[in-house]
Amino acid sequence: MRHEYRPPQRRFRLTRRGRLALFLGTLLAIGAAVLIRVLGGGEAPERPRQLVIPEGWRAPQVYAAIDRELKLPPGSTKSAVSTAGLALPAEAKGNPEGYLFPATYPVTSKSTPAALLAYMVRTANEKLATKAVADGGRAHGMTAYQTATLASIIEAEAEGRADMGKVARVVHNRLAKSMPLQMDSTINYALNRSTVDTKLSETRIDSPFNTYERQGLPPTPIDSPGLEAMAAAVAPTPGDWLFFVTVKPGDTRFSATYDEHKKHVAEFNRIRAHASSRAGQGGVTGK
Repeated sequence: MRHEYRPPQRRFRLTRRGRLALFLGTLLAIGAAVLIRVLGGGEAPERPRQLVIPEGWRAPQVYAAIDRELKLPPGSTKSAVSTAGLALPAEAKGNPEGYLFPATYPVTSKSTPAALLAYMVRTANEKLATKAVADGGRAHGMTAYQTATLASIIEAEAEGRADMGKVARVVHNRLAKSMPLQMDSTINYALNRSTVDTKLSETRIDSPFNTYERQGLPPTPIDSPGLEAMAAAVAPTPGDWLFFVTVKPGDTRFSATYDEHKKHVAEFNRIRAHASSRAGQGGVTGK
């Protein structure tokens, strides 16, 4: 076996002066690192949490969600509305209902109710100002606020996106014929509830949101509509429908005549009677 010759390696030893220089260099490096950390803010940037506002939520639900996320006493966000300087149209009279746009919002330790509300209203204004929505609203003679109001009804009444255009058409057709809208969703809003049942007596309540007794759109939106509902409000599906009822999940029937609608309502009530012993205590009044 061959052995290669390797010259002996010299071992270097630091002199006293060298050791001092190394020590001072280490101190300078540590000091620079500390300085960089201080100037750079130290800890890593805060990772925002997510606040999700679903389509169709009413303003009180949004207020409560913000209070919970920010760990504030109940009512804190509602109290902030009057001083938040929200960019609402004059028609809203300071009420942000319909303008708390449904989306996912970033939340940090520095977030405030006023800032979050302003963000939501600003987003709603941006969506209502998109060319398709704004141009479509003007073509129907509607202001942005009226578009938001109609869209909020569509959001509440349509079972899914596929039906939004048809629901919008029913509303437009009824408005064109000066028919009351007769929307159960506006009765629910007046009574601060959500249900598929509306009793005949409830259609006679004294409320500006009673669209069985009053003509036209309600005075304000009734929830937070999404962009799909806004688009449907200004571009309804062509059709002559004046009535609709969701007979069962996934099966909404649209009718041009009241006689046809009554048949669909009867089927809805039969299904309810078969599924629940409480059938007959409520029922669909028809729209």
